[in-house]
Amino acid sequence: MALTTTRTGSAPARLTPKAPGKVPGLATAAAGVAIAWAVHLLVPAVPMLTAAVVLGIAAAHAPGVRAWVRGGARPGLTLAGKRLMRIGVVLLGLKLSLDDVLGLGWATVAMVVAVVAATFAGTLWLGRRLGLRGDQPLLIATGYSICGASAIGAVSEVSGSDEEDVATSVALVTLCGTLAIAVLPLLHHPLGLDDAQFGRWVGAGVHDVGQVVATAQTAGPVALTDAVLVKLMRVALLAPLVAAVAVSVRKRRRSAASPAKPSGKRPPLVPLFALGFLAMVAVRTTGWIPAAGLDLAAHAQELLLAAALFGLGSAVHLPSLARTGGRVAALGLCSWVVIAGASYGGVLLTT
Repeated sequence: MALTTTRTGSAPARLTPKAPGKVPGLATAAAGVAIAWAVHLLVPAVPMLTAAVVLGIAAAHAPGVRAWVRGGARPGLTLAGKRLMRIGVVLLGLKLSLDDVLGLGWATVAMVVAVVAATFAGTLWLGRRLGLRGDQPLLIATGYSICGASAIGAVSEVSGSDEEDVATSVALVTLCGTLAIAVLPLLHHPLGLDDAQFGRWVGAGVHDVGQVVATAQTAGPVALTDAVLVKLMRVALLAPLVAAVAVSVRKRRRSAASPAKPSGKRPPLVPLFALGFLAMVAVRTTGWIPAAGLDLAAHAQELLLAAALFGLGSAVHLPSLARTGGRVAALGLCSWVVIAGASYGGVLLTT
């Protein structure tokens, strides 16, 4: 750690530690992404984003790396978990066009909105009833209902959530989404679903985009196409949800502030990265960007989100998670049942 010299009056100069910069942490995140990419190449069933979260959690607890992750690398890892997450969410908008949404029909659009609303409201209500700390109910509800860890990172930006709450929520949603890769294909035929129905069920019920792809591809290309389209419709609901959370935060701060003392800087009504996401959806709809450009943006988006999720995973503290493990696990299981059941019923009603 670098040292700087300080002098007070006539007192002799003394050496004080210089705060670590962000470069070491960003380099650590880049190394984590490289390893996650290698894991995905070796085991294609493991999405790179899932591997990045798991590696971040492992780094935070490995004896030889733990001190570095919590010390010199922390500023850069925190930056990755926040700033790179925003950029990745903006680029995520290039995966969706309005033509794709309309091609599935209004019944499917209504089904997706209903599933998201039921999952979000039910998870938020139950999380508060279970007495989970801080913003955990809000973040877990967001992750389950929209798009996993990416949605948690986006909402935490406007809610000002504690880093530990964010990390715990990411760990839970990632775990359940990873389990879905193994569990849902076993239910394909017992539930009486054809390939297209299975794909839509996966797209409506699995959290992360990478996990949706890993799960749906087991039933073939028809299932994979429908799964991705339905999933991206859920992703499109991220922007209005973020805006709603921003409005709620503004109202809460306004009511908490005394008349003589302003509440400080208010969050924007619609965050810039949410507007950027919508702008990218509009750009994709125009068809201006060639296929090669979309592929490049997709790779950049995945790398940025992987770095962000490694940073968030590195903030997970398992002993703290264990103290509320029973309640968090109960919420995760109940929310999983709600979204799986609601999406299954919705698919049967709309196909």
